[in-house]
Amino acid sequence: MPPTVQAGTMKIDEIPVPHGTLIVPFSEKEAYYTDCFETPVAAPVSLETFVRAFYTQPLFQAERLVLRLLAWQASTDAEAAALAAGIADRFAMWQVSGRSDTELLMADRTGRTMSWLMATEGCLRFGSVVVPQRTKSGKLTLGPVFHSLIGAHKVYSRALLSGAVRRAQPD
Repeated sequence: MPPTVQAGTMKIDEIPVPHGTLIVPFSEKEAYYTDCFETPVAAPVSLETFVRAFYTQPLFQAERLVLRLLAWQASTDAEAAALAAGIADRFAMWQVSGRSDTELLMADRTGRTMSWLMATEGCLRFGSVVVPQRTKSGKLTLGPVFHSLIGAHKVYSRALLSGAVRRAQPD
C-alpha cells in the first residue's frame, strides 16, 4: 500500500486509481503511469470550488509563471474560474479531455501528461497520467527524465492537493 503523508494536520494518502473514474482506462494500459492522491475534507466541496482553488493557489500560480515564461502559455485566475465553472475547455497549456459532475481530466497540448481532479462528499483527489512513448526498438517507455523525477512529482502532487484543500476549505 502506498504511503500516507501527514502535511501539518492534513492526511494525504496515495491510493490506487478508483474504479469508474476518468483515469481508470489509462491505469489499465501498458507502460502508462497513473497516480492518485486523496485527502478527507470536513465539509462538502464542489468540483467547481476545488478546480478554482487548485489552479489559483500560490503554488500553482508559481507553475503558471514558469509556463508563461518558458512555454509562452499565459493564464489568469479568471480563466481558471471559467474552467472551473465549465465555461471554458482550455486553461494555459491544457485542454479538457473529460468532465463529469465530480471529475475533471485535463490533457497537456503534447498529449504526454494529464491532470485529474475529483471532488466527492468527504474527500478530494488529485492524480496524474503520463503517456509512454515508443523507442526506436518499439518498446514503450516513460523515459529516464520521468523516472528520475518521480519522487519530486509525488511530493509536488501532495503539496498541490494540500494547497488546494486549504484554499477550498479555509479554517
